[in-house]
Amino acid sequence: MSFRAIVSPIRSSLARPCLGLRAIRSSIPSVAPVTAPVAVRHLGIPPLITQPPGGIVGTVNDPVKVPPPDRMHGSYHWTFERLIAVGLVPLTVAPFVSDAALMPAVDSILVAGTLVHSYFGLESCIVDYIPKREFGWVHDACMWLLLGGTVVTGYGFYKFETEDIGLAGTIAKAWKA
Repeated sequence: MSFRAIVSPIRSSLARPCLGLRAIRSSIPSVAPVTAPVAVRHLGIPPLITQPPGGIVGTVNDPVKVPPPDRMHGSYHWTFERLIAVGLVPLTVAPFVSDAALMPAVDSILVAGTLVHSYFGLESCIVDYIPKREFGWVHDACMWLLLGGTVVTGYGFYKFETEDIGLAGTIAKAWKA
């Protein structure tokens, strides 16, 4: 048997496509419009409040509605978020270098920083991916769930600090294990 007799059936089967282009295109689900938030596009959930095309209300010549100035939602807010994030780095190292007398203070600051950092991060996710102008009451419900979850987590941290070794002790124990 020659080499050509073995190779030619294999080559011809490789040259033919298994699926045609139509079959491939029909198997891909259609994608939601680009204006929908990412979470909505992936889950296929339509926005609760229909938006005008391009998100423009009125005409292009209408003035933009400037929101009232708020110190907690501008550059001060961003700077505060970054300070909390950078401040958590030395606080995670503090259990190794601090005395036992400072552990309650280190624990309290570490827990408060962790809660605030987590709250700000999840709040940013809700604001970005579940915008109020498209989802209305769902956005408000998510913000209330976040606040409730933060309060419950804070209570859990409190119980962990008062009845167990605390967060700093847990970090120190994990690094020594």
